[in-house]
Amino acid sequence: MPDSLSQITTRRTPPCEQADPREVKNYAGGYVFQTADGSALDRFLTIGTEGGTFYADEKQLTHVAAGRVLEMAHAGNPLLIERATTISQAGRAPRNNPALFAIAAAAGLGPPEYRAQALAALPLVARTGSHLLTWAGYAEQFRGWGPAMTKAVGSWYNGKGLPEVVYQVLKYKQREGWAQRDLMRLAHFGRTPQTGGRKLFYDYVMKGTWPSMWLDGGEIPELLGAYRQIWSSTDPKYWARIIEDYNGTRPASKLTHEMLPSEALARPEVWEALLFTGLPTGTLIRRLAQMTRLGVIAPFSNSTLEVTRRLTDAAGLARARIHPVELLLASKTYASGHGTRGQDTWNPVAQVIDAMSDGFYLAFGGAEPSGKRFNLAVDVSGSMGHPAGGLGLSCRELAGAVALSVAATEPNHVITGFCNGPYPSRWSRINGMGSGIAPLPISPRQRLDDVLHAMDRIPMGGTNCALPMIWAEKEGLAIDVFTIITDNETWAGDIHPVQALRRYREVSGIDAKLIVVAVTPTEFSIADPADLGTLDISGFDSAVPRLVNNFARGWDERPAA
Repeated sequence: MPDSLSQITTRRTPPCEQADPREVKNYAGGYVFQTADGSALDRFLTIGTEGGTFYADEKQLTHVAAGRVLEMAHAGNPLLIERATTISQAGRAPRNNPALFAIAAAAGLGPPEYRAQALAALPLVARTGSHLLTWAGYAEQFRGWGPAMTKAVGSWYNGKGLPEVVYQVLKYKQREGWAQRDLMRLAHFGRTPQTGGRKLFYDYVMKGTWPSMWLDGGEIPELLGAYRQIWSSTDPKYWARIIEDYNGTRPASKLTHEMLPSEALARPEVWEALLFTGLPTGTLIRRLAQMTRLGVIAPFSNSTLEVTRRLTDAAGLARARIHPVELLLASKTYASGHGTRGQDTWNPVAQVIDAMSDGFYLAFGGAEPSGKRFNLAVDVSGSMGHPAGGLGLSCRELAGAVALSVAATEPNHVITGFCNGPYPSRWSRINGMGSGIAPLPISPRQRLDDVLHAMDRIPMGGTNCALPMIWAEKEGLAIDVFTIITDNETWAGDIHPVQALRRYREVSGIDAKLIVVAVTPTEFSIADPADLGTLDISGFDSAVPRLVNNFARGWDERPAA
């Protein structure tokens, strides 16, 4: 008679069963670990919750992720302010809204000293007029407009020179139902004694009247005069000449497309004038299709040369806080030749697509190779077909791009996908979906659009995140670092990833590390938080290659718990 006790083991447990009392059930029904506050917060700040995941809708995900933020704010946890400020300042997230939400929650909840710290951090996170308007909407969800709030917003305006204030107000007149004049009124900006140019500009914002006099000494910024000239005409050539004359001699506070009449944005001469006189890099990336459709960007044109120069300027991308995901999404849309909405079409210029591919890697920043042996394992299961963070990319496309960003830094690597692939697998065949592992035919030498097409062609299967370690053991491969890019919704197979990692360490004699790169903002991880040889990071973080590189070298940069 079989001994029933022989079936009890802590070395090999199916992911659909709990192997450790610390494990919790993920949205797919498998058992995983819960991330520490620091890792979960970083995921929220870099990914957000828009769009939900394959297994959890946006409302459910937002309730959990935002709930953690509110708990931290109520408790006066300094990690909330510190991480929101650090990630926002460094441009490590594709969107700034989660950081603005975090600062708004901290400014409205918790002890008085803590609220004051959050308001002091406001200019560091809300760097533009658009950020300020978005933050104001969030802030009203947690508190009213008391003295501290009005003082903080007033300081945001008064802490800038008049030319910068004029620039921010004209560029970002209104967002999300808020207008600059609303905030100025709430902040009692007009009750604060204003003199000279500030008073005249305040009167213009609040009353819509042009200043009756132009003061000497630069008190009325010339930007306001150029803005008035633009709006006094309907001639496209005149618009272009004003832009060239004004922007061509000003290092800052330039005329931008937001300051122009809507009719001007349909004119190629206007876009050409903007392009050669300081068009912001973010605007350049977002308007590539429009400029191509208008003929501004065309083969062999000077405009195309200028665009490719800007897209491959590492220092310029860093100054503009261009996130790699922004370039990834723009590359996918531009290369397709048609918009996701509407009927707009264009003929993509190959040099621009190549430049965006180069810019994608440059936006991550450089790092010296660690010399370690990497398995970059990409989850391409069914759930990874879900949109990533509400963007126009799937989780599997983002995962493939992140793998390439690390591969570009770490040449000693092999890229694999665990899916329903050709690798013989006996570990999982549930609901008709097998799980296997196979090399992925992608390389940092490929153009991004080719990589995304390759990712789409990989057959999907059940999520078995233990397969990279099982595969390395079976093939007798020496791997120093397993980097698994996943949504952590593992459920298939007959062994947990942490158990497979321990077995690989035992069999190989290598103290292999595991880095889990999350592409969804859930609070789950396949890594054991008590294992110092594991690290959880967000796949949306532009610091991924550096974090992976440093951890491989033994420099631990994990966020505080």
